[in-house]
Amino acid sequence: MKIVLPGGTGHVGRLLHREWTAAGHEVIVLTRRSGTRDIHWDGRTPGPWTEAIDGSDLVVNLAGRSVNCRYTPDNLREMMDSRVHSARAVGRAIAAAERPPRLWLQMSTATIYAHRFDAPNDEPTGLIGGAEPDVPRYWDYSVEIAKSWERAQEEADTPRTRKVALRTAMVMSPGRGGAFDMMLRLARLGLGGPVAGGAQYMSWIHGRDFVRSLDFLVEREDIDGPVNLSSPEPLPYRDFMHGIRTACGMPLGLPATRWMAGLGAFALRSDTELLLKSRRVVPTRLLEAGFSFDHPRWPEAAADLVRLTRAAA
Repeated sequence: MKIVLPGGTGHVGRLLHREWTAAGHEVIVLTRRSGTRDIHWDGRTPGPWTEAIDGSDLVVNLAGRSVNCRYTPDNLREMMDSRVHSARAVGRAIAAAERPPRLWLQMSTATIYAHRFDAPNDEPTGLIGGAEPDVPRYWDYSVEIAKSWERAQEEADTPRTRKVALRTAMVMSPGRGGAFDMMLRLARLGLGGPVAGGAQYMSWIHGRDFVRSLDFLVEREDIDGPVNLSSPEPLPYRDFMHGIRTACGMPLGLPATRWMAGLGAFALRSDTELLLKSRRVVPTRLLEAGFSFDHPRWPEAAADLVRLTRAAA
């Protein structure tokens, strides 16, 4: 296949590029960065980059400002604009193509669902966030970003291209700059204990299952619309970090209060929403379609990721 990855220079993009190139596919990356061998685009306006989309088989749009930042008004606005404008640009390029791709996979996020503990969120019955009591009001804006992101794909006039919105949990794969890399470093420093009690749910997906699920969606031409990409077994944060500590042989995990988490996030130039929002998401549509996870449970997945990390060191 000829695969185009707008915004494919981040951790997830590098994972897909590596796996799909090894499988024999032609992978083309669109990037805002200059001075690379990849194709340059600005994420907004048409240009020579549209030629890569015309005649491609698959477009996976990953473009968007990283959420690993302080949620200031400026950063939130940039997160919104970078996602919506890039999705609209991809949609216009597909609409104008003489030979449009058969499938457009649009990155989305499990953050679209409500902060909750009582029941899991799936595609048919999950609660969309934005009206939960007792959460910081700026969390609502994260949900609006996700909704606007998906709406930009949905509204694109691309009748010859199937569209799937990937409501993705944290992708756990080895390598610098990813979510697992950060959490493993915390665990090795003895800081991998519960945060604010640790009852908030963590939804995650092993990097190998992430790639396999996209391959599955390519083959299943009957699936469109939102699809949750997450393991079938989300678990509380305290158990999630315990799994990492066990895998790396660190018996100690110091707990942190909410205000301590705020100080740590400030020091890391990140935001506490990434740790404190309870993302209890399950992949009902994938499971009902017959997808089988290689790594459905976190303890075994964490052990595999630590093994892969050590092998790459």
